Amino acid sequence: MNTSPDDTSSPQFSLFKDCLAKRLIARGGILEASSTSASGEDDKEDLDDFTLYLTSEVWSSLPQKVHSATYETRHDVPALGDGPGFTLDTILSPVFVDTLASIGVMDAADVAGRLLSKVVEDYMAEACAPPPVWSKTRTTECEICEREVPLTYHHLIPREVHAKVLKKKWHPESMLNSVAWLCRPCHSAVHHVASNEELAKSLYTVELLLEREDIQRWRKYATKQRFGVKRG
Repeated sequence: MNTSPDDTSSPQFSLFKDCLAKRLIARGGILEASSTSASGEDDKEDLDDFTLYLTSEVWSSLPQKVHSATYETRHDVPALGDGPGFTLDTILSPVFVDTLASIGVMDAADVAGRLLSKVVEDYMAEACAPPPVWSKTRTTECEICEREVPLTYHHLIPREVHAKVLKKKWHPESMLNSVAWLCRPCHSAVHHVASNEELAKSLYTVELLLEREDIQRWRKYATKQRFGVKRG
């Protein structure tokens, strides 16, 4: 199976790469001899390049359903060993083993295999995890103006259009309760710049909201305001 450029730029590819990096860092000894700067920036770049190379080597051998694993598709995603096309033997390449051995991280195929099995397990758990309960995403600052003031929760996909969102398949059901924590003025500003349908269809993350020029102008204004000061 070949890995397309679009596939390697997917969130799942990045997640697998992060899972590999965490396992390698936890093991210790990786790239310790390559530090050339006090800030450690070279180490970070080396680790990023190294894990990108190894992930690309493994990713191409994983089933497509593993590539696209999400909470919604979790029941269709095979586990390692479920079939002849997805076993440790089919995904553990000599290049993966030899590359790890070349930097002294591990020098045996069985050790590398156990590491890779753990990485796949970590990836499956994170990729197929349910979305966080909205109350656990609470911040201490407004996510638009960044002031530490009393917050409200803004449904990024307004409840009034949930039925339409599902019917039109704009988003999976698991996204319906996504929220942003906003102060009351910023919350009101968001609802003034777009309809519920537009919010649901095109402005369903804080990042997308902050790309709008009108929200950027509002944010610049709001950050300068003192909460609770009576004017006039």
